[in-house]
Amino acid sequence: MSERGTVEKFAVGQSVRRLEDPRLLRGFGRYSDDVTLPRQAHAVLVRSPHAHARIQTVEATAAAKIAGVIAVFTGEDLAADSLGNLPSDTTRKRRDGSPAFATPRPALARGRVRHVGDPVALVVAETPEQAADAAEQVTVDYEPLPVVATIAEATRAGAPTVWDEAPDNVAFVWEAGHREAVARAFETAAHVTTLDFVVTRVAAAPLEPRAAVGDYDRRTGRYTLHTGIQAPHGLRSLLADVLRIPQSHLRVVTGDVGGSFGMRSGIYPELVLVLWAAKRLGRPVKWTSSRREGFATDEPGRDNRSTAELALDAEGTFVALRVAIGLNVGAYLTPRSAGPGTNNVGGVAGVYTTPVIHVRTTGVFTNTTPTGPYRGAGRPEATYAIERLIDVAARELGVDPSSCAVAT
Repeated sequence: MSERGTVEKFAVGQSVRRLEDPRLLRGFGRYSDDVTLPRQAHAVLVRSPHAHARIQTVEATAAAKIAGVIAVFTGEDLAADSLGNLPSDTTRKRRDGSPAFATPRPALARGRVRHVGDPVALVVAETPEQAADAAEQVTVDYEPLPVVATIAEATRAGAPTVWDEAPDNVAFVWEAGHREAVARAFETAAHVTTLDFVVTRVAAAPLEPRAAVGDYDRRTGRYTLHTGIQAPHGLRSLLADVLRIPQSHLRVVTGDVGGSFGMRSGIYPELVLVLWAAKRLGRPVKWTSSRREGFATDEPGRDNRSTAELALDAEGTFVALRVAIGLNVGAYLTPRSAGPGTNNVGGVAGVYTTPVIHVRTTGVFTNTTPTGPYRGAGRPEATYAIERLIDVAARELGVDPSSCAVAT
């Protein structure tokens, strides 16, 4: 290794000295919340305390009178500006073969909230403290509605619906593999092991909370967004569609990122709001998430309920594998909701030879925060399924799990 810390040759097992640490440890990092622009205002969101409710009225008169408050916006203001909805994924199909329902998700909810933390109003003030004080004075009259929070609740007969357009709460059904061949293999198998398992929902909880600063230049008609993001080019495309502007009119700037684990790779309502408010008010607008907001609104991962079946012959060799995955997509079907349950299920085969495999993933709507990829994005769940099946099958057959795996 050279004195500068770079590698002299590329080879497996060679140590590589880290070069990025001194700058960050000495406080010279530049994260999203470190960005401060001239005349910058601060935003706080009023969020729903209900998992499911109708919005009867939003009263912001008292909030608007608090010192330092610049504006209070609701979903009606966004609609008046013809702002688009956040994107939805309709590439997969429902049970009847029709496209998945494109869930309308405005940056500020109108008419109905569908999960705790759904944003209802945006308060902009001179300081974060003034914005927070004013947000507490915004009064929202809700009519609570029945809630389904889990896959089991949402798929029960007669369950309340998250969306009227999806009366069975099924967002999509996706399949891969050889269904008929797998069914035939199971009919003639010497032994079948069945495993029901739940992979619980997890919160990303990065060290750096999400934050964003939106700016708009009236002279050029161009926007700038400062935010920590894994995929700035993809985000620019999505935001441009929502704002109804050419991509060339938006610049996304990402500095240092204090953790993501997959959570910081998609579009969020707050990113739309700071850009829209910056244009509306003629000054930069900054929003920084609290830790409580993060737990309620950052995309969580996992959250699936599955049944896996392994068919073996008399020698303990795998002959077929069948997996049915129930994927909790939350209240909105985002462009990232289905990925962990569809894109990366190939790992369900593990390192083992299995002649035929069939996987079916059912996306289910619930009154919870929309889910997304998290550390492995479906691969850990797939690996867990096959490895647990081997352990259970070996126990049922009275053999060592390693011998069962070696036979395959």
